[in-house]
Amino acid sequence: MRLPALLCSILIPLVPTCEAASVFRCTAADGNVLFSQYGCPVERQQEIQEANNPTPGSSEPVPMATPQVSAPQKPAARNRGQRKEAEREAVVVVGEQQNGCGNRVTGSARRKAIIEGSVKTGMTRRDVESALGRPDRTSQHNETLRYHYEADKKRGARTVTFDEDGCVMGKSKR
Repeated sequence: MRLPALLCSILIPLVPTCEAASVFRCTAADGNVLFSQYGCPVERQQEIQEANNPTPGSSEPVPMATPQVSAPQKPAARNRGQRKEAEREAVVVVGEQQNGCGNRVTGSARRKAIIEGSVKTGMTRRDVESALGRPDRTSQHNETLRYHYEADKKRGARTVTFDEDGCVMGKSKR
């Protein structure tokens, strides 16, 4: 019983570990590249790709890039009017969300209309459904879609008309 355990403990350190496997890079005539562990098809050119994946912390740390600090350049202005105009030109809006309706109703006006259950020109179909719920009936003529809401205790019958982009272009009460 002790002999097999002793033999295993002696032989296990001698077994090579598989830290990096051979990877074949197979390049086709049209330039497409395929990586494989089992070799390449005959029609592709075969190269052995070096696969080195060191354990974390086993080598020198790589320093992060240091950003270059540059002073913002402002255009020279002769008087206050020109300075204010230059500052207005420097404003850039990045990442503005487009709702598909030209952002005619945004922010607090949109939220207020949804909470009050009213509809404003420029709202999306999603906004109208948030404010009034799903329509009782819909109709469509060419590119124009209409939501029809029947009268209830809170409000009278309504019709909301959408353009081809799904934006409110008109509303009417019956």
